[in-house]
Amino acid sequence: MLQELLPAEVFVYFLVFTRVGAALAVMPGFGESYVSPRIRLLIAFTMTVVLGPVLESNMPPPPAQAISLVLLVGGEMIIGFFIGGIARVIISSLATAGTILGFYAGFANALLFNPLLSDTGGLPAVFLSILGMLLIFLTDTHHVMLMAVADSYTLFIPGAVPEFGDLADTFARFVAQSFLLGFQIATPFLFVGILFYVGLGLLARLNPQLPVFFVALPVQIWIGLFVMLIAFPAGLLWFLNYFGSNMGRFLAPV
Repeated sequence: MLQELLPAEVFVYFLVFTRVGAALAVMPGFGESYVSPRIRLLIAFTMTVVLGPVLESNMPPPPAQAISLVLLVGGEMIIGFFIGGIARVIISSLATAGTILGFYAGFANALLFNPLLSDTGGLPAVFLSILGMLLIFLTDTHHVMLMAVADSYTLFIPGAVPEFGDLADTFARFVAQSFLLGFQIATPFLFVGILFYVGLGLLARLNPQLPVFFVALPVQIWIGLFVMLIAFPAGLLWFLNYFGSNMGRFLAPV
């Protein structure tokens, strides 16, 4: 019955669109709330039209039962969400670094809406997240994300049952590594912040009448801006290399 209602050619494009659309729905830069759904659909349709003829030989035949079709589509959606979610987790490391930076640079109470995470975050976290996304597109690193979706068909064969345990373990590892990367990017601010607060403590003991925190807040902000000027280029370059190398794991070997 399904073979009659769903021709083989349409079935191939339908499966490709399922995985590609799921990945673009959560992928940073494409799945943001400020991106029009029509734009996302247009990109997904374009990739589907391009990849459909190439991947036709790798697709399973249309299933004979409706429950098999539902399971097949569900598996493709999970793989798409997994690939897009990995990219989202990696870029969230910049928000982690910015949050840590805000506590030590005096910007902890400067809150803004973060369009990449769709929540409220500190000013450094929002700035770093947007700047990192801008650099990804300026350096064409977003092509690696799109190529990862296209080459994922060599790693996750359509019709095969996904290894949910391996997917969950890989996703958890990326979450841990993303937090570690954010902490490492913010390490210069941690070091300078600890030295600064130790100096404040000594100053408060030497001159108890001095309003230390009132005087030190402008100095703290200026020191934070100076460290940002020095550390940001290296930190963002480190992030771009990390992002490209880890998304490159989904690329098929040449």
